[in-house]
Amino acid sequence: MANLAHAIHSLQSGALSHHEFLAQVDRALVTDEANTVRLLEILGDEHTRIQLPPDVYLELRRRVEHVLASRQGFGGDETRVQTNPRDRWPSHTMPPQVIMPNDTAGSDPERMKGVGDTLNGRFVLEECIGFGGMGTVYKALDLRKLEASDRKPYIAIKVLNVQFRGHPKSLIALQREARKAQSLAHPNIVAVYDFDRDGSMVYLTMEYLSGKPLSQTLRTRGFTGMPHADAMRIVGGIGKALAYAHERGFVHCDLKPANVFVTDAGEIKVIDFGIARVFRKPEEDAEATVFDPGSLGALTPAYASPEMMEHLEPDPRDDVYALACITYELLTGKHPFDRLSALQARGAQMKVQRPKMLGHKQWRALKHALSFDRESRTPDVAHFLQEMSGDSRTRRFAALAASLVVLTGGVAAGLYYYQQSRSGDAEREEVASAEPPAKAAPATPEAAPATPEAAPPATPQSVPQTPPQTAAPAPPQAAPTSPPALSLAAVAPILARVPCSALLPTVRERELQVKGYLPASFGVPRLKEMLGKVPGMNSLNLEVQEVGDDKCNVIQAFAPYWLKNRQAATATSATSAASAASVRARSPDAVLTEGEPLIVDITTPAYASHVYVDYYVLDGSVAHLVPNPRARANQAPANYKAAIGSLGNWVISKPFGTELIVLLATPAPLFDSIRPESESGAAYLKAVEKQLQQMAAKHGAEKIAVDFLQITTKAK
Repeated sequence: MANLAHAIHSLQSGALSHHEFLAQVDRALVTDEANTVRLLEILGDEHTRIQLPPDVYLELRRRVEHVLASRQGFGGDETRVQTNPRDRWPSHTMPPQVIMPNDTAGSDPERMKGVGDTLNGRFVLEECIGFGGMGTVYKALDLRKLEASDRKPYIAIKVLNVQFRGHPKSLIALQREARKAQSLAHPNIVAVYDFDRDGSMVYLTMEYLSGKPLSQTLRTRGFTGMPHADAMRIVGGIGKALAYAHERGFVHCDLKPANVFVTDAGEIKVIDFGIARVFRKPEEDAEATVFDPGSLGALTPAYASPEMMEHLEPDPRDDVYALACITYELLTGKHPFDRLSALQARGAQMKVQRPKMLGHKQWRALKHALSFDRESRTPDVAHFLQEMSGDSRTRRFAALAASLVVLTGGVAAGLYYYQQSRSGDAEREEVASAEPPAKAAPATPEAAPATPEAAPPATPQSVPQTPPQTAAPAPPQAAPTSPPALSLAAVAPILARVPCSALLPTVRERELQVKGYLPASFGVPRLKEMLGKVPGMNSLNLEVQEVGDDKCNVIQAFAPYWLKNRQAATATSATSAASAASVRARSPDAVLTEGEPLIVDITTPAYASHVYVDYYVLDGSVAHLVPNPRARANQAPANYKAAIGSLGNWVISKPFGTELIVLLATPAPLFDSIRPESESGAAYLKAVEKQLQQMAAKHGAEKIAVDFLQITTKAK
């Protein structure tokens, strides 16, 4: 595809006009007999090197995609979406034609949306920032946010490619992608908001990230790898995202450098779970049997495991293989198998070369993860990360340390040998110590005689002989008394003396753990001092958050229901079924900056409920996130998971400080009508307390679930 690269360079140097450039590109695409492995690869390489103008890049992308739509075959770094031509276009129509610069927007109803277009009169596509097998990604201006003076009015939008949009199951695919991505709420996974359509244009909205894809780093001219620590930071971020998804039954199925994004702040985000297939399909999820993204035939050969290429059922070890390929590239700057597919590399009996910076155990871990055989491949991402970090819990090296003991100017050495071994699943730690020498060399005359005359050696004759005597019987010793057992009965009176608090104690043998909330004016140190006097306690573990005194009324109103909710969670912590309500912040450490969207993930209790999510603001007001006049629906089934604020309709603004979000789940509606979006916090609490008393009397207090989330907001 040298002609395409040449045309790009000619445009960059000014030797070709825009129109001449596009005409030459079209001739190159028609005349060059290049395979599909190189079409998008060259375009991506050139864009990485010289950063083509967005409009030029998009136009090239359109043309190459149309060529790909008319050809068969797989290869390269791009996700390939294999479709049946009969499914793509009805028999009475022709395939989409390449759009020339002088074509009008209305001449082709299947024309892709591009830079400058607006979706649904709301989202203005301003810049092309990426592409994949499913669609092209744009930076978009949300006019609604702009009108609301939102400091962050930009989002990212993925618009389906023409050939993928023509697939009869494409809309189902995007709907599933949105739902799956919304359920994967993790700091290392891109936040997905929703999906919609504008005529025939189908698109997905998600958070806008400022940074660059990992593929751009790997393809930078002269890149030969990075230090092990830097590489493992990126690999660790990817691995955490994958492990989180695997725990929830999802395999990414198309992990590659282009689907890993490195933000300007250094955060690692995995994107495009669009073809991820459920490898543990819940029996109650009927939709899992209706649509399988694998039916689209989408994969990236250079990073797909042999089993993916052979269309076997997905498995977490498929993602392990792809992650190992990325790890190798980060360390060496090269693909482990020269960008060949796993099937090609296996057929050629290729052997991966050992990176120089890897130790023996790390090299063995990387080889296992790159195995062409699923059964011998590293079983999961956690094992791979652990072994690559050099901290394997199953094989810990022996450490030898020396302890120097100074005795009156002399030195006695003690050797301590630590060894940790593993038998089956049980680990034990053995500590062996060598006793110091029985005699230490004297250091000074004062400490020991300098000559034999001063201190003659002891002889048997010089030892006085004592006739044997009958030993007197030892006096009886009192039986040792065992310390009193640690009990909740001894803890409860102490916690009851903490005002405006919600504290849950648990006892395990002689360890006391306390979780919850207390006023900052009371303080955690004071609580620790009080609990330190509890009889029978050997260790104390406090997981307690301090809240401002302005939140005292909120904590006091909901504390009984919070305690019952957390007790339900503790009682079933050993089971897989969720039974407690919870609210969690999507932002790391629950810290949000001015202009950021407020997004929280909630889980409802183990019964059908009406959900209320309220944000208690520093100014004394309360904002009702759910329900409110704009979002009235608040009924949820048992153990339901949802993201609140994922459409970006709640944005952090003044005042800043520590604030509280309360999730309340009740078996029946609290109020007969929808309350205003914002109101006085004191008035709302008074109304809620009255309703909860009536509901507890009718349904039982155990049917009311509460969870707290404390967040910190700050100025930009």
